[in-house]
Amino acid sequence: MENLDVMVLRTLRDWRLAGKRALLATVVRTWGSSPRPVGSIMALCEDGSVVGSVSGGCIEDDLIYQYTQAYAAAEAKTIPSGPPAFVKYGVSADEAHRFGLPCGGTLELLLEFDPSAAELASLVASLESGQLMQRQVSLKDGAVTLTVSAAPAELSVSASELVNTFGPEYRMLLIGAGQLTEYLATMALFSGFAVTVCDPREEYRSAWSVPGAKVLSEMPDDVVTAFKPDRRSCVIALTHDPKLDDLALLEALETDAFYIGAIGSRRNNDARHQRMAEHFDLSEAKLQRLRGPIGIYIGSKTPSEIAVSVMAEVLAVKNGVELPRDMAVAQAKNERAVQHNDPGELVCGIKR
Repeated sequence: MENLDVMVLRTLRDWRLAGKRALLATVVRTWGSSPRPVGSIMALCEDGSVVGSVSGGCIEDDLIYQYTQAYAAAEAKTIPSGPPAFVKYGVSADEAHRFGLPCGGTLELLLEFDPSAAELASLVASLESGQLMQRQVSLKDGAVTLTVSAAPAELSVSASELVNTFGPEYRMLLIGAGQLTEYLATMALFSGFAVTVCDPREEYRSAWSVPGAKVLSEMPDDVVTAFKPDRRSCVIALTHDPKLDDLALLEALETDAFYIGAIGSRRNNDARHQRMAEHFDLSEAKLQRLRGPIGIYIGSKTPSEIAVSVMAEVLAVKNGVELPRDMAVAQAKNERAVQHNDPGELVCGIKR
């Protein structure tokens, strides 16, 4: 599944290029609890089609009712022209209940009517080429200005304009095409990541069965170099083979990837750090960026459960959530070993 914002903008572009009336709704403010965060977008076509989300569904239904003829009993309605307009939902307890908002939740939307097809086409083309884009909308007349952005930024709205930053897809590069990789790739795809899998071993690639992931056969370190990880990328080594994992990880540690990690036991992780420090003169600061053992501690013992724990940690790091220390696999395993005098348990053939 591709990045939701890109999907919304691409669909809206296609509607407008086809001459259909449409609107773009953006969550610009929330108070209390709300089902979708600030910056969330959805598009509504004149025929009642919707892509994206600004709530659990009830607000979408109300917008369909207000601006389209999708309901048989509705009066003749159409998406208007004119400058953007603000609309609030959930101001009262009754409205919060009606629109399915959490208790006390309120959100405000900015509605843009018939956005320019040419501007949307330009924005989507830039996002598809991997650029981070800032979209400025004049509240007076709806005029849009697009600029390349140097860094991600939160949505902002003033008395005169709305500024929202749209980024390219988050990307995940997985080293190794084993069973664990299949589970993790599947979870990453439905979480909106573009997934690339690298494995020079034919016997592993030939059994790959996850559609939607790009599979490469080159050596992992060369793939990392060509992949050019950025702040919206993560690199995870899953082969358990230092000849494949180590050089790829070394290349990744020279980039801005937001998450770099490797599967393995506590002992294997310590050995990996020692190899990199001794043989590649890697600084302690860079070694601190290398995560391992990866994942959060949920008592996982199967490839599918381990993939869940790893994906949870990746998403937490992506979303800027600092996990408690006792949720780290290494810390939890150390405490468990002390309590039970257990050197470690075998998971997928390795001590994890």
